[in-house]
Amino acid sequence: MERQHRNVLVLSGCQATLQTTGATMTAVTGLAGFALADDKSFATVPLTFYVLGSAATTIPASLLMKSLGRRGGFQVGTAIGMCGAAVCSAAMVAANFWLLCAGMFVMGVYTAFGKYYRFAAADGVTGGFRAKAISLTLAGGIVGGVFGPEMAKRSKDLIEATPYLGSYLSLIAVCLVATLLLTRLDIPQLSESERSDSGRPLAEIMRQPVFIVAVLAAMLSYGIMNLMMTSTPLAMRAHDHHFNDAAFVLEWHMIGMYGPSFFTGTLINRFGVLNTILAGIVLLLLCIVAALAGTELLNFWLALFLLGVGWNFMYVGGSALLTECHAPAERAKTQAANDFMVFVMMAISSASSGLLLNKSGWSAVNYGSIPFLVLAAGATLWLVWKRRRRRSSSGSG
Repeated sequence: MERQHRNVLVLSGCQATLQTTGATMTAVTGLAGFALADDKSFATVPLTFYVLGSAATTIPASLLMKSLGRRGGFQVGTAIGMCGAAVCSAAMVAANFWLLCAGMFVMGVYTAFGKYYRFAAADGVTGGFRAKAISLTLAGGIVGGVFGPEMAKRSKDLIEATPYLGSYLSLIAVCLVATLLLTRLDIPQLSESERSDSGRPLAEIMRQPVFIVAVLAAMLSYGIMNLMMTSTPLAMRAHDHHFNDAAFVLEWHMIGMYGPSFFTGTLINRFGVLNTILAGIVLLLLCIVAALAGTELLNFWLALFLLGVGWNFMYVGGSALLTECHAPAERAKTQAANDFMVFVMMAISSASSGLLLNKSGWSAVNYGSIPFLVLAAGATLWLVWKRRRRRSSSGSG
């Protein structure tokens, strides 16, 4: 098997483990936080600590991988993941809300490393395969999307005396599987000259229209998705839906997030990256329409499924677009800047979701997403216009 294809296969497997941990934590942590918090409006604060851990580590993780290489950096991340799952487990035994927050912060550190799987797949890949490599790596998340909610459902009461303890313990094994998979990863390290060359200043890279739109697509899609996904289990609980129904909805949400990745790269190559991002924005607007139409199981299911597909088109599109605006020597800092802004937006959305839901209800969560979609659409159409204008100028010249 060709090395670049084997690497995509390995990274897709690692993405499956990453998403298994993410789906499990999403399914149980809001509820675990609700059980442990004195003030129930703090229920999603542990998830906010999770995002803060990712945001704080995004830049150091990228720089560490520039030095150690992708495989070494990713294995540091999975080791941290096992530690984080152990701290969360200890928090459930001690019934300590703030220890759970600390454990989720450490799990966020692990996730910061794992979020670079998609960019690692594009390393050393030709332009024609780059979007597909990113897309197919993310496709591994469909395994976690199905397995994670099921694992949460079956493990949350595994230890009857301590609800949710079994779920967090199971994540240690999942991180161990990722560590073993990574032994098969073979991505060449940057050359000595590439490691020592800092390239253009980051401010210059960030001023590029391509960078601006790429970051907005990734940042806003993740922020909106996180805002709605984090609050869904609590919203469903408030409307008298069973935990198993919430797990079912999250399972289909994950399928929506990662299932399209088998063909999103092909869509990008055929219709263009900006058109794919715009399609994602339309799907997220339809998600809001479905959510506002009612609070039956069907409404939650359809809204979360559309949320997943819309996120996929915007996030894969934004990730592919980002590869157009940096040289290999600039890769670490450009990707770090992108993911740092994504995680900051996720932190804000995680903190907002519990407060919005508790104070204003499920509708407020949905209405609050609309201005950000308008911003993403405006920026993407701006870049479409700039590219058409440039082509027209080149043609007339």
